[in-house]
This record gives sequence, C-alpha cells and structure tokens, in this order.
Amino acid sequence: MKTHVSITPPLAAAKPVSPGYLARCRSSISWFGGFGWSGLIGLAILLFWIGAALFGSALLARLPALNSSVQIFGPISSAHWLGTDYLGRDMFIRVIDGASYTVGVAFIATLLASGIGTLLALFAAASGHWIDATLSRALDTVTSIPSKMFALIMVAGFGSSVSMLIATAAIIYIPGAYRIARSMAININALDYVTVARMRGEGTFYIMRREILPNIVGPMLADLGLRFVYIVLLLAGLSFLGLGVQPPAADWGSLVRENIGSLAGASAAVIAPALAIASLTIAVNLVIDNLPGRSLRKRGVK
Repeated sequence: MKTHVSITPPLAAAKPVSPGYLARCRSSISWFGGFGWSGLIGLAILLFWIGAALFGSALLARLPALNSSVQIFGPISSAHWLGTDYLGRDMFIRVIDGASYTVGVAFIATLLASGIGTLLALFAAASGHWIDATLSRALDTVTSIPSKMFALIMVAGFGSSVSMLIATAAIIYIPGAYRIARSMAININALDYVTVARMRGEGTFYIMRREILPNIVGPMLADLGLRFVYIVLLLAGLSFLGLGVQPPAADWGSLVRENIGSLAGASAAVIAPALAIASLTIAVNLVIDNLPGRSLRKRGVK
C-alpha cells in the first residue's frame, strides 16, 4: 500500500523593510508633527481647497440633482448644502467651481511674481553696480502706483480675461518679491564664500544659482505664501467690482457680487463664498506661521 506524502513549500520569507525607508517615514511624521494643531488644521483646509480646485468640478458634474432649483436664494437643505443663488443654482457647486479660478489664478500669478522677483533680485545682487540700481529704480516706479489703480488701468485697457488678470497680479507683486529677495541676496553676496567663488572665476549665473539661491529659498517660500494671500484678496476685490472673472465663469469674489441682494436676509448664497475666501487666507497664514522650522525656532530648539 502506497502512501502519498504532500510536501508543502515553505512560506516565502517576508522582505525586510529597508532602514532608509523607516528613517524617511519617521522623518515625514516628525515634519508633520512640527506643524502643531493650528498648523495641521490650516494644512487640511488648504489641501481641501487645492483638491476642490483640481478635481471638484469634475466630481460634482456627476451630481445633476444638485445643479438647479426653482427657489431663488433658497435656504440650506439636504438637497442644497449651501442654499441656492439668485438664479436658483446650487451654491455648493458654484463655490467648488469658483475654487478653480480663485485658487488657480492666484497660484499661477503668485508663482510668476515670486519667481520673476527672486530671479531679478539674484541677478541684481550678483551683478551689482548700475544693474542693481537700474532694476531697483524701475521696480520702485511700479510700486509707486497703487495696486488697485494699476489693476483698473490694466483691465480697462486690455480687458479682464484670465490671462490678463494673471499678468496684472504678477506685475503688481513682482516689486515686493524683488525687495524681499534682494535684501537677503545682498547680504549673502558679501559673505566670504561668495567672494572666494568669484575669485576662482565663477560667473554671475553660477553665483546666483549655487551660492545665493539655496540660502534664500526658505524665506522666499514663506513670502510666496503671504503673496498668495494678497493676490487672492486683490482678485476677489476686482471680481466684486465686476472687473475680474467674467460670466458664465465665476470666482468667489464674483459669487459675492452676484448674490449681494440676499445680504439683508443673511442668505448662504452671499455668506458661503465670503467664508471660502476667509478660510483660504486664514489657512495659508496658519500654515506659514506653523512651518516646522519656524515653530522649532520659536521654541528655541536648535
């Protein structure tokens, strides 16, 4: 009588976790923990609005039941989470749609303003002499024009397209970014290691890119966040005046202007976009104030 013996293959050994991976995980957890509670709340709100700007319109397009109602300035309900606007459209969808313009336009304009301002500041600091003086005086001329007046002139002359709004906001805030970056770059340019690099024959662009820029990235990122808030408020103000994003598109400033008639009744149609602007600006400030490096320095941690 034959006996059949089944041989079970040994279980595959679990793949060991790389020490480097564990170190990166611990570093990420420690970095997020450095924000503190208020910083994490601000980060969560900011990520929500970024997600709404990127994916909100596509996701809400699949909910046709929320698109319209027969009731104008309708109250908050299970069918309309933020009520309805002056045409009976769902305000939740309108606010989410408006995030793509408010956040998107402001973000692109902020990147242009901070990027160009920082680049000009690096070039001025590394070149020195008449180039620095010429750039500084030219940008002082732009600074001397009130931002709202300059924006009104640009919109009146060239229209209020999205590209023109981005260009206008970027031009207005380039001088501020230039001044911040130049003040730091000038001090770094006078340090010994920059002098050594120049004496060994390094060119202007090498000194800009390798010697000065890495030492001002942190402060300029914080300034970028503040500049983003300024541009959001500028664009919202223009839209409230009817000079920003034009119908049928709408940003949050346009939504406040369209539904201003419901202010006496405290309708959510005018309160919701105003709260959206406030939440975005407060969230950015909370994130900036609680950046891990800043919070550690405040507590005196080396």
